Amino acid sequence: MRGNLGGPRILLRRLRETMAKPTDAQERLNEIVRLIAANMVAEVCSVYVLRADNLLELYATEGLNPNAVHQTQLNVGEGLVGHIALEARILNLSEPQEHPAFAYRPETGEEIYHAFLGVPILRAGRVLGVLVVQNKSQRIYSDEEVEALQTTAMVLAELIASGELKGLSGPGGDLDLVRPMRINGLSMAEGLGLGRVVLHEPRIVVTNLIAEDLPGEEQRLETAIEQLRLSVDDLLSRDDISHGGEHREILEAYRMFAYDRGWVRRMVEAIHSGLTAEAAVERVQSDTRARMLRSTDPYLRDRLHDFDDLANRLLRQLVGNRQGSGDGQEDTVPSDAIIVARNMGAAELLDYGRDHVRGLVLEEGAPTSHVVIVARALGIPTVGQAEAVVSLCEDGDSIIVDGDMGQVHLRPPSDVEASYVDQVKFRAKRQEQYRKLRDKPAVTKDGVDVDLMMNAGLLVDLPNLADAGAKGIGLFRTELQFMVAENFPRMREQENVYRKVLDSTNGMPVTFRSLDVGGDKVLAFLRMAAEENPAMGWRAVRLGLDRPGLLRTQIRALLHAAAGRSLKLMFPMITNVGEYDAAIDLFNREMTHLERHGYEKPSSILLGAMLEVPSLLFELDELMDRVDFLSIGTNDLHQFMMASDRGNARLSGRYSSLSPPFLRALRHVIRKGDKKGVPVTICGELAGKPFGAMAMLALGYRRLSMVPSAIGPVKAMVLDLPLGELSAVFGDILDTAVNDKEIKDFLADFAEKHNIQVPAGNV
Repeated sequence: MRGNLGGPRILLRRLRETMAKPTDAQERLNEIVRLIAANMVAEVCSVYVLRADNLLELYATEGLNPNAVHQTQLNVGEGLVGHIALEARILNLSEPQEHPAFAYRPETGEEIYHAFLGVPILRAGRVLGVLVVQNKSQRIYSDEEVEALQTTAMVLAELIASGELKGLSGPGGDLDLVRPMRINGLSMAEGLGLGRVVLHEPRIVVTNLIAEDLPGEEQRLETAIEQLRLSVDDLLSRDDISHGGEHREILEAYRMFAYDRGWVRRMVEAIHSGLTAEAAVERVQSDTRARMLRSTDPYLRDRLHDFDDLANRLLRQLVGNRQGSGDGQEDTVPSDAIIVARNMGAAELLDYGRDHVRGLVLEEGAPTSHVVIVARALGIPTVGQAEAVVSLCEDGDSIIVDGDMGQVHLRPPSDVEASYVDQVKFRAKRQEQYRKLRDKPAVTKDGVDVDLMMNAGLLVDLPNLADAGAKGIGLFRTELQFMVAENFPRMREQENVYRKVLDSTNGMPVTFRSLDVGGDKVLAFLRMAAEENPAMGWRAVRLGLDRPGLLRTQIRALLHAAAGRSLKLMFPMITNVGEYDAAIDLFNREMTHLERHGYEKPSSILLGAMLEVPSLLFELDELMDRVDFLSIGTNDLHQFMMASDRGNARLSGRYSSLSPPFLRALRHVIRKGDKKGVPVTICGELAGKPFGAMAMLALGYRRLSMVPSAIGPVKAMVLDLPLGELSAVFGDILDTAVNDKEIKDFLADFAEKHNIQVPAGNV
């Protein structure tokens, strides 16, 4: 017996009326299945809802044994219903008992039915349950009936997502939407953050599902698609896009989807089933997303984000056309916000305000991406590469970001949350102890002075200088100002920033690093060709020497900002002394310009280089004859020496910066520096780890620059350290060690014997 093919819109209207009735959730669900069964002339209609324990529970039925409601449960993958949930695919069967996935449950009495249609209940590609109709007669349901059932499943998805069904489940069950989840990702900035989810680009919630004017909705969709295609074509025709690169490939994928006839046809069919244009887009997006998530084809999974972006653009256009502008409201950021995003720009993170953000979770992201660099500079715990996290959470969900372990706990159980609360309290107590050391000089137990400096790059970092008790800024990354700007900062804009930095330090030393962009730090407003190996590509001083106008503008801004006071500037990514000489030549030209026009000069000038490229290890004598100081960028130097990309998760634990070859290279540098009378500073993550700092001090380094949060733990270690005793034996250990474990074990044993404070997990 065929269903009422003209009735999907009538069914939707009746469902809307049912949803508006002041009845309890179970009765509303019971009435919904009765309406669906009557409309489709089916003897059976059943709703199964996915529980937090991964069981599908029968929540309502018309036609099966009513006593089976809240008693019948299936595992995901078990039976026809479980198969639909596992695959997120429709099953339309004649003689369902013959399907290999069929599982008979005697309490339901379903063995007498010979036709079966089941559709997944989807929201944002996530399976929330399964909707089923059955008939006694042998038949295959028509495409129109399948479409009608899918449309009805959308209404049920919103009912489930609303939380209205909470408390109806059988013993031990709760809805999957509130299931605690642990998502493994990659640690990108250490620390712990507890708070509430704030989706960076909140999903557009389509509240108007049911269409009143089908031709009008089809016209709205057609207009929005045309606007979308034009916007993508315009982007691809821009000069800065036309030269290729990854950004162009992404837009080409957008265009492929935008012009895909199958995508448009499915949305039109959804409108014909009674949905509004935006509801049709959402349904097709959810169906496609569910299939792509379960695909084993890596290319299709990679294209998922492109498809999502395009569908969301289309939704925003449709909602904007109806409401006037976007989502029509400005979200208020809570004080305990954990920002969750697929990806985002550095400036977008800053827009939230540092005081409101407790953590950052990214589906994508890399340790060297702009937003991660800024998050790390701000001390925001960050986990990246957390797969599908955006679709798994809702605004306001409780969440924990464990930046130490690279884990995200979504809707954590009370015992897990309590454990992390204890950890946060313990860390806060420890930080309070470190704050008490703020004004205490960093002097070892046997009287050796150590300069603990701070790494910075943004004006918001500067209050940390006093709070952390640093002796100055050992590395000011000038590129961060460029990375958060929409346009290239003009000379006066740069000058104002540098002046504010110098003003805020009250005479403490500041070491500016000239612009280190290019390679993986691509600026949106700076045209650059794609490179296979960006870390070793056209970046830093290489770019500055090839485009001297950029470097000279920055040098001029620094000279003006430092008028009448000290200027300390170093050049990054120097590969040979010839590059340093060329950079100094540009600096001298700007000094000549300053003198010619009668501008006030800095009272003193110190110029240096970053040692990040191993080739400089073989030109140290020549280099040190030229520089006033030297800084070692341990992050880059280590990755180049070990030929290991520090952004590669597979290599992150394989090559330690405490490996004997690397430490021997650092010992060679400090010995040369001491011989030549050139001060050498250690920058990078190695300096901010107590064991790393112990090793550096044992080698002879007395200047360490690190993130502000590391100064307290390192200072506590320094105060307990008998440096002379450590130095006396460390050289012999380094000469004979064959791996980093021997170094770590020695340092751990030394710390334990001398009661040196080394916080667990921060070695």
